[in-house]
Amino acid sequence: MPKIKSNRGAAKRFKITAGGIKRKQSHMRHILTKKSSKRKRQLGSPSYVHEHDVASIHRMLPYA
Repeated sequence: MPKIKSNRGAAKRFKITAGGIKRKQSHMRHILTKKSSKRKRQLGSPSYVHEHDVASIHRMLPYA
């Protein structure tokens, strides 16, 4: 049997850890001048994928 391919876009965006699946937050790429320092600081910290989406991430990353 051939190996299953990982979804390369998902492989670059998610990291599987013991606590869950880590992800980055959006809205931190451009137009940062109108965003407050508090908002930018909180967007910079990583967050975790919601429990309802974990199964689909595991399907995209079979060997992670």
